[in-house]
Order: sequence, then C-alpha cells, then structure tokens
Amino acid sequence: MNVKNKWLLALFVTAAFVFNLTPAAAAMETKAVEKKAAACLSPKMAQLQADMQKVWIDHTIWTRSYIVSAISNRQDQQDVLDRLLRNQQDIGDGIKPYFGEAAGNQLAALLREHIQIAGKIVGAAKAGNQADVKRLEADWHRNADDIAKFLGDANPNWAFKPLQDMLYMHLQLITEIVLDCLKGNWKADIEATDKNEIHMIHLADMLTKGIIQQFPEKF
Repeated sequence: MNVKNKWLLALFVTAAFVFNLTPAAAAMETKAVEKKAAACLSPKMAQLQADMQKVWIDHTIWTRSYIVSAISNRQDQQDVLDRLLRNQQDIGDGIKPYFGEAAGNQLAALLREHIQIAGKIVGAAKAGNQADVKRLEADWHRNADDIAKFLGDANPNWAFKPLQDMLYMHLQLITEIVLDCLKGNWKADIEATDKNEIHMIHLADMLTKGIIQQFPEKF
C-alpha cells in the first residue's frame, strides 16, 4: 500500500473514532477506500487508455465519414479513405511498445483488410448487388476472426470469443450505418454511429486492461 492510501486509511480510522462509528461501519468504509484506491489508474495507465480510446474513436469517425462520402459520391472520398487507412496504422503503432514492430504492422494490415472489405461492401450495396454483399460479408467476418485470433495469440488476457463478439457487433453496426445512409434514414444512422462509438470505447478499454495485466512492470 502506498503512502497516499495509508494516509486515507488513517484518516478513516480517525473519523471512525471522532464520529463514533461502529467497528463494522468503520471496516466497510476501509474496504471502500481500498477498493477505490485499487481502481485508480497510474498516469501511464491513464495515458494508454486515452491513446487507445482515441484511435478507436477515430476508427468510428472516419469509417462513417467514408461511408457518407462513398454513397454521396463526394469529391473527398479518396482523401477520407486515405485518412481512414492511416488510422489502421495508428492502431497498429499503438501496440508496438508492448508487442514489437512486426506485431503492430501485422495488426495494421489486418485492419486495413477490414476497411478494404468494408469499402467493397459499400460499393456492392450501393449498386444493389446483394450476391456480392453476402459474399463480402462472409469475408468480412473471416477477417474479424483473424483479428480476434491474432490478438488472442498475442495476449492471454485477450480471449478469442469476447473479442470476436466485440468485432462482430462492430460489423453489425457499420452495416446498419450503410443501410441507413442508403435509405436516407439519418436519425437511425446517427443512432447507430453513436452506438458504434461507445462500443469501440469498450473495445479500447478491453485492450488497455489486457496490456496492463500482461505488462504491469511498464506501468
């Protein structure tokens, strides 16, 4: 227990004496302080969490921006795609301090494939080619499996099934955004985009927790 936590505990012991708390009440207060102290993040942990959330929030922002640009035939479509692909490298670069250069680049490559397949799905859906959409969606889920397996192999704290579930939900929400944009159902599009952002924050926090558990000496 560090000095700060010891000081807090001492303060509660004093409060228990001054305010005549029962031993049971004092014990409950002490446990609450210890639990709160354990939940606190160090500055390095907090920075990792913030960085991880940033790149995955960017992932949702630029994915949705590309969907809108592609469906609307905007002139910024290639520029948005370039920014979206750069985000996949940013995510890969984020794990390099822990898993190395090759692993970071491999994750970035898998995520670029995720985006490339998504772009093809948008094109096929826009053209009304349901056969291609169905085929590409199967490939999309295979790629999600590859990402989940890669992460699970890299870190024992990242279990395959929870990661697969998170990624499949991400694909479902992106699909909803594409369909809503094609239908002009903007409120539903906005709702799905908000859900996707929150979902990716949860994924980012899952990855952050796993890194901290695997490399406690770095924090």
